[in-house]
Amino acid sequence: MKTLYQKIENGERINTSEALLLAHQGDFHELGRLAREKSIQKNGKKIAFLIDRNINYTNVCAARCSFCAFYRPHKHKESYDLSFEAIDQKIEETLKLGGTRILMQGGLHPQHNLDYYIALISHIKNKFSTLHIHAFSPPEIHHVSQKSGVSYEEALSSLKKAGLGSMPGGGAEILVDHIRDQIVIGKCNSRQWLEIMETSHRVGIRSTATMMMGHVESWEDRIEHLERLRSIQDKTHGFLSFIPWTFQPENTALHPRIKRNHQVNLANTFEYLKMLALSRIYLDNFDHLQVSLLTQGVKVAQIGLHFGADDLGSFLIEENVVRLAGRSQEISLEKETMAKIILESGYTPFERDTFYNTLLN
Repeated sequence: MKTLYQKIENGERINTSEALLLAHQGDFHELGRLAREKSIQKNGKKIAFLIDRNINYTNVCAARCSFCAFYRPHKHKESYDLSFEAIDQKIEETLKLGGTRILMQGGLHPQHNLDYYIALISHIKNKFSTLHIHAFSPPEIHHVSQKSGVSYEEALSSLKKAGLGSMPGGGAEILVDHIRDQIVIGKCNSRQWLEIMETSHRVGIRSTATMMMGHVESWEDRIEHLERLRSIQDKTHGFLSFIPWTFQPENTALHPRIKRNHQVNLANTFEYLKMLALSRIYLDNFDHLQVSLLTQGVKVAQIGLHFGADDLGSFLIEENVVRLAGRSQEISLEKETMAKIILESGYTPFERDTFYNTLLN
């Protein structure tokens, strides 16, 4: 193991077998140390944060994900589809609270096609010209491309022209199809998710990447997920950051399986921090690693900054998907609070934009 640790310290790329060895046999504190050193080498002792709002424009979804407590079928009594005016109001509130962008994702609405997405982006950009729009994860792009009969490239190019600034990495879950097949019905597969991301980068839309861990996957599946992301990044250099987060079980269809202890292993704090460290070590071509403040809470997020993360992310002025799965963190949304969390961890905070440029206030 010492030889492998030295290889990492020398800046050499590790392979999947070595990553798996670290996952199963690596010393927890040594992995944290190595990841922290890698992070400091890339970004110094500065930790980023941002203020934005998550606007879930609809909860109507044709997919059936057993891990999701947010979606509702079309015409369900609890379903909704926000009007443009309602979205405008949320944006105005965001700007008053100091937000600099919106993160916009929704369900796969059976009546939404590419024209709707273009109209929505164009409307927002015409009314709020300086606002950055970080929107539409790969499953949404796949959905509207199919409904409108256009290629991924045509859909993404049209959205960029309308004003789409960047794309979130949602819908990845685990990029291994034998795992996706157990928890997802009616959503793009791993090959399609990766193809959409590669196409997005090619047309000039940069993105984040995510992983949802702690359900039916193994460490082997998690490492395969990282390898697929690293391979795309070698080609495109279009991923801005990687954001692993833990499955939140309450009110989901997977929850009964957990109670029966049937093939579901929730990730504890120890496992989450190990995943952060391995991500920083393995994803050597990613500049940034974001801790999941929303699912882990402040104290674990602060520890995560010592396990390779250099980005506290945003607590989000509005968040619905994780909240409905039973996770609700109480925290002030003021910039001073975000900065304090970072300062208490021994790092220097800075407010960033989507592309990690420092925002001057």
